[in-house]
Amino acid sequence: MKPGIYYDISNEDYHHGLGVSKSQLDDIARSPAFYKWKKNAPLDTEKLKALDMGTALHCLLLEPDEFLNRFIEAPEFNRRTKDGKQEEKDFLKECDDSGKTVMDHEQHRKLKIMRDSVLAHHAARYFLEADGYSEASIYWEDADTEELCRIRPDKFLSNQPVIIDVKKVADMSRFDRHIEEFRYHVQHAMYQEGYLQHFGESPIFLFLAVSETIDCGRYPVHVFELDSEDVDVGFSLFKQNLHTFHECRINDDWGGIEPISRPAWAKRRD
Repeated sequence: MKPGIYYDISNEDYHHGLGVSKSQLDDIARSPAFYKWKKNAPLDTEKLKALDMGTALHCLLLEPDEFLNRFIEAPEFNRRTKDGKQEEKDFLKECDDSGKTVMDHEQHRKLKIMRDSVLAHHAARYFLEADGYSEASIYWEDADTEELCRIRPDKFLSNQPVIIDVKKVADMSRFDRHIEEFRYHVQHAMYQEGYLQHFGESPIFLFLAVSETIDCGRYPVHVFELDSEDVDVGFSLFKQNLHTFHECRINDDWGGIEPISRPAWAKRRD
């Protein structure tokens, strides 16, 4: 894989391909041993069949023309009756060979309201409807480590340097905590770096956050821009994690023994 931008790499091929991604750096930050285990441990594919509302929302907002190719909306079944349960069972059996994810009636109803809520937000609608590219993959070689890095922005605009990242959140009031918990500031840094390396300018990075929990009967929507202090912290962590990955790879030493101690409450009893 050579540095550059690719518009036709599938999501599956991207995630199983070459290059260091932000999610892999998250694993490195947890521990190099965890990264190595996660990379090699087998997946229980049955557990992957359940609907991911975040994935469905991304598709509906960013690739609406693809939605019907990936998802099937199930009709409403009366699960309180024997006939209704049988009808649902027959319907799911018919969908088995479609290769698509089935959404039940309530999930699809909720998803459409969340989409319409996003489109009711002036800034969110502007960025979603602006000309741009969704799910393109950018690869570059880090100057310090010579490691191949990769990003896959939800969307970047074609007429101005802006990256849009859609986040489905369970509770909008906790989004600031999610920045720390899920290291969104590291994602911000890595995506800005990848865009800069390819296009030669640093983009504005915006989080389009959509709540799946209602507030006054509505699903809240916000467009956030991270403050400069957190941007700097995120960039420092990004480079630190990448250097750790590089050292582990060239030395083929990923550790594996982790410290553990008794809980604090137990020690207070001593």
